[in-house]
Amino acid sequence: MPKKLETNFKRIETKYIVPKNQLDDLISDLKKYLVEDDYPTSTITNIYFDNKNFEIIKDSINHKYHQEKIRMRTYVAEPKPNSLGFLEIKKKDDEGVGHKFRIASNPLSITQFVTQGITDEHITDSDLIEEIHSLRERYENLVPRMFIYYDRYSLKEKHTIKGYSFTNTRVTIDKNLTFRDENVSFFEGKHGEPLLDDAHVIMEIKAPGHKPDWLQAILDKYGLEEKHFSKYNTAYHKSQKLPIKHSL
Repeated sequence: MPKKLETNFKRIETKYIVPKNQLDDLISDLKKYLVEDDYPTSTITNIYFDNKNFEIIKDSINHKYHQEKIRMRTYVAEPKPNSLGFLEIKKKDDEGVGHKFRIASNPLSITQFVTQGITDEHITDSDLIEEIHSLRERYENLVPRMFIYYDRYSLKEKHTIKGYSFTNTRVTIDKNLTFRDENVSFFEGKHGEPLLDDAHVIMEIKAPGHKPDWLQAILDKYGLEEKHFSKYNTAYHKSQKLPIKHSL
């Protein structure tokens, strides 16, 4: 039976900047408790929608409107206008828990919907439609504003671990992060500027609650501390030549 597509997510996400020279040993320790995901390696291409003045990301930086972001994502290596894509709205609640709402469609339909408010047979989720219309009223003239690409390696928690309960923890490692704010399209190649220096990768832990003790012990072993790193936030700062903080 095909795996059911998840369209609503509620989870705590924490990010870490990991030196590449620690990565092999770190993954080896993680694999004592984690296994590779069903699709462990993937290419991820994101387009963030915003207006000319980047008002959505500026409001997110200032913690307004639940730090919302609108993005289109595909896992297709060479996407076409009718390839599988996802429209996603990310936001945080008052407790800092991240929520993600998404629908499956294609890049052509998604872009038409976000930029013009026009739906077709591929855009049918009434709650998400209402949410996008509300965002279009708040932020006029939304366009594809930032392209962000990376390669991802994914691990998930084993269902049975002696002495530990299953908590549905996932770990992803992103490398080759690239961004651009010109020619923002899935169909213009993967070129751009580096989002992170070549000596580091981004590790993200996704969990429905607090991290399990075994995972915290591994983080402590490698001296890894949580960084509030946002890919879009960092890309915005770099594209506008603004000072960058790794507490973003």
